Amino acid sequence: MSVKFKPLADRVLVEPAPAEQKTASGIIIPDTAKEKPLKGKVVAVGTGKKDEPMTLSVGDEVLYGQYSGTEIKIGTNTYLIMRESDIYGVF
Repeated sequence: MSVKFKPLADRVLVEPAPAEQKTASGIIIPDTAKEKPLKGKVVAVGTGKKDEPMTLSVGDEVLYGQYSGTEIKIGTNTYLIMRESDIYGVF
């Protein structure tokens, strides 16, 4: 997927994974009880800071904090923009 958005400095644009529809045992989760996903795919990365180059790249599957990032809409899609330091790890 190509997004015409370039984050600045140490920021990354993440497409959140879709929320779970069912539990492991097969129970359907209603929309009101769905939790915000904590993982997603990196869609765009900034250039990094002067002394700190970016360690993430486009396409990485990442895990981030529950309250990390700011939701933005680009076209019809919703993304999160956050600093690289808000990301806990890569799958």
